[in-house]
Amino acid sequence: MILGKKVRLKPTEAQEQQLWKSAGAARWAYNWALERQEKNYASGGSFLSDNDLRKELTKLKQTEEFSWLGDVSNNIPKQAVKDACDAYKKFFKHLAEKPTFKSRRKSKPSFYNDNLKLKVKEAIVLIEKIGWIKTSEQLPLGQKYTNPRISFDGKYWYVAVGIEQEQDTEQLTSEVIGIDFGIKVLASCSNGMVFKNINKSQSVMKLEKRLRRLQRKVSRKYLKNKKGVRCVKTCNIIKVEKQIRVLHRTITGIRSNHIHQATNAIVKTKPCKVVVETLNIKGMMKNRHLSKAIAQQKLYDFKLKLQYKCEKPGIELVEADKWFPSSKMCSSCGAIKKDMKLSDRVYSCACGLVIDRDFNASINLSRYQLVV
Repeated sequence: MILGKKVRLKPTEAQEQQLWKSAGAARWAYNWALERQEKNYASGGSFLSDNDLRKELTKLKQTEEFSWLGDVSNNIPKQAVKDACDAYKKFFKHLAEKPTFKSRRKSKPSFYNDNLKLKVKEAIVLIEKIGWIKTSEQLPLGQKYTNPRISFDGKYWYVAVGIEQEQDTEQLTSEVIGIDFGIKVLASCSNGMVFKNINKSQSVMKLEKRLRRLQRKVSRKYLKNKKGVRCVKTCNIIKVEKQIRVLHRTITGIRSNHIHQATNAIVKTKPCKVVVETLNIKGMMKNRHLSKAIAQQKLYDFKLKLQYKCEKPGIELVEADKWFPSSKMCSSCGAIKKDMKLSDRVYSCACGLVIDRDFNASINLSRYQLVV
């Protein structure tokens, strides 16, 4: 199996400028490929392959107007074109949403580096057309790297590579764990483990309060410097926006770390099977009262992390059917309570069972394949 390794880069000022130039070229090439596909589709043409677009890009690069593309590695815009075409293919196969143009202000700066030209030595790494860059920790030596990507998270630059590793053969127990996701708590497991909602902790609430204040502050500065329909970006606005960006990074890191800790705790119990509910996140986000709370829980990210962590020791991960009534079914007698509301946090059945709603659902999920 292939696992990712992400290491922080420590570039010089000149190297950082070249990193920004490479990320900008990748974003431009991605948007250019999308625009070509959109125009071609509107005129009734067939899908343009990435090979055809790459050849067109090579000719474009030779013109004086786009000669600046020669300042970055040739593989960066070509891979960005391939990424755009792959995104369109997934859209046509109904595997993803329609790809959108990458904004200079909102999109994550990142670009591809050829895996054959990526060289690694002790605490340094060679990025094509940028040079040797210091790293905060050592990338594994003597490995075959796949899909190297360089990205910026709002504060630091990172290099991420895929490294092939052998699957662990561990002795698993006969236990089956059912996991029910929620908003009150992140996850409730059938073995009694409960993982709290980190967004309700004092540390995250303080950071979000500070974030709201900074956002109001930068909005006032924009209004103050507005000239007609155009807003002038001053040095003070740039400083506040940098603080907002770093604060977003901190909050995201706390949430991601909490999900890592929760998924590690589940996998360390070494169950033979883990059953999770199938969530319609897109449909849940339509509820304007709960959409923000659902987005902050990062439930899809939880499922992805759990998926690859279960794959390594050989734990089977099962997704229950979307219409399986895990919350409405009694875990004692099997009766289904059809009038169950979202506000009902305690499940009480006619058989005498009184139990927490989420814990009841997790028990039902652990018995999913026995019930269906």
